[in-house]
Amino acid sequence: MSEFLQQLVNGVTWGSVYALIALGYTMVYGILRLINFAHGDVYMLGAFFGFFAARFLNAARDPSPFKALLVLLSAMVACGIIGIVMERAAYKPVRRSSRLAALITAIGVSLLLENGGILLFGPDPKFFPQIIPARNIALGMGVTISNQQILILSVSLVLMFALRFIVLHTRTGKAMQAVSYNPMAAALMGISVDRIVTFTFMLGSMLAAAAGVLVALQNPKIEPLMGIMPGLKAFVAAVLGGIGNIPGAVLGGLVMGIAEVLVVGYVSPTYRDAIAFVLLIVILLVRPAGILGRNVAEKV
Repeated sequence: MSEFLQQLVNGVTWGSVYALIALGYTMVYGILRLINFAHGDVYMLGAFFGFFAARFLNAARDPSPFKALLVLLSAMVACGIIGIVMERAAYKPVRRSSRLAALITAIGVSLLLENGGILLFGPDPKFFPQIIPARNIALGMGVTISNQQILILSVSLVLMFALRFIVLHTRTGKAMQAVSYNPMAAALMGISVDRIVTFTFMLGSMLAAAAGVLVALQNPKIEPLMGIMPGLKAFVAAVLGGIGNIPGAVLGGLVMGIAEVLVVGYVSPTYRDAIAFVLLIVILLVRPAGILGRNVAEKV
C-alpha cells in the first residue's frame, strides 16, 4: 500500500507538469483550432531561460525563495515574448490558409526551435543549478515527498487557478471565450481577435516555461531536445481530457502522470513513453471527444 501511495504522489507531481503544458495546447486549439506542435519546445526554452537566469542571479550559491521566484518569472516573461513573436511571425500569416498549412507551419516552427536551441545552447546537456536544495519530508505510512515536489504542486495549482480567474473573471478572459465560440461574431462585437490570439499564445507559452523550470528543479539535466517527448505527452493529455477544454487539460495531465508512474513502478520503465500513445488510442476508440469534451457537429 505504501508503494502505491508513493507512486501516486509521484504521479500527481508529474501530472501537474503535463497539465501546465497541456493547457497551452488546449487554449490555442480552442481559439484557432490549431495544434501548436512547437509548444513542447517552448517548454525547453523555459528551462534554458531559467538556467541562464539562475546563473546570472547566483541563485545556487545563495539559494532563497525570492531568487527562485525571480528565476521562474524571468523564464515565464522571456517565453511569453517568444510566444508573441512566434504567433505574429509564423502563425498569423497562415491564419486564413488551410489547416494543413497551419499544421506544417507548426511543425516547421518546432524544428526551428529545436535546431536553433542546438545552435545557441550546444548539443551537450547542461545541469540546472539547484536553486531549491532537495529535502525529503515523511508523510507517514512509508510515503515521502520532497520539498521540490511540494513546490511543483504548489506553483502548478497557483498558475491553474490564476488561469481560471483570467478566463472566467476578466474582460480579456471573456473575450477569449467569445473568440473561441465564434471569432467572426466576436469581431463584429468590437473584440480585437488578433490581440486575443496573441494573448493566448503568450499565456500558453508562459505556462510551458513554468513547467520547464519546475521540471528542471527535480531533473536538472536539460538539453535542446528535451521538449519533444513531454510535448507529445502533454498533447495526448489535452486530447485525453478533451482538446479545447481547460478543466479537461488538467484532468488529462493528471491521468497521464499517474498512468506513466504506475507503469514504471509496476510494469517496466521500458513502457514509460508507450503508455501515452496507448491511452491516446484507447480514448480515440472509446470517446474521441475526450473525457470532458463534447462532440460538436461541423457544417461542411
